[in-house]
Amino acid sequence: MHHSYTEENYIKAIYKLSANGTQEVNTNAIAEALETKAASVTDMLRKLSAKGVVHYVKYKGVTLTEAGERVALQIVRKHRLWETFLVEKLKFNWDEVHEMAEELEHITSPLLTRRLDEFLGHPKFDPHGDPIPSETGEINQKKQELLAELSIGTEGKVVGVNDSQPLFLQYLDKMGIGLGSHITILDKIPYDNSLEILLNGQKQLLLSSEATRNIFLSA
Repeated sequence: MHHSYTEENYIKAIYKLSANGTQEVNTNAIAEALETKAASVTDMLRKLSAKGVVHYVKYKGVTLTEAGERVALQIVRKHRLWETFLVEKLKFNWDEVHEMAEELEHITSPLLTRRLDEFLGHPKFDPHGDPIPSETGEINQKKQELLAELSIGTEGKVVGVNDSQPLFLQYLDKMGIGLGSHITILDKIPYDNSLEILLNGQKQLLLSSEATRNIFLSA
């Protein structure tokens, strides 16, 4: 079944807000994520319910059906493949590709997606460390923890980010932190929970608690 550009954006938003489709999402959360009015969300949820891609109960919330989750995973798959293509083949920075991939993810050709995947060598993760769903919707999750939740003395490799907004990625670039960077936690500052770290065995940095809540480490 074909879904419009707007419908796909709603399906993807529900997927991202619902911890992979399993928990109910309220209309206000969707309205905030998509920067629209709650009344517009309600109208769209009725439409998506009629198409069989969501379970919607008024005043309770919405979850994706199995069909809806399949649609969401394919949108996410296309988005992350296009981000990988833009960074690896067209040499964009990782902070530049999200908006472009938001447009490209709506191309509906399964053959193009398959060829793109083959051309890239079937990547498992995108430039931000997020897993790329397979053609059948399987996700290869990394074992990872937020830097903020780890204890002093822990060391590991940066494997992803929790925030892929350009300003945060530019901040990481300025700090010299990217996927694969090695981090050792030297100290935690009780006043504001900022972390003193050693980057790649050479450079000492102080990271804010907000930054550490958005960096995934594989310890």
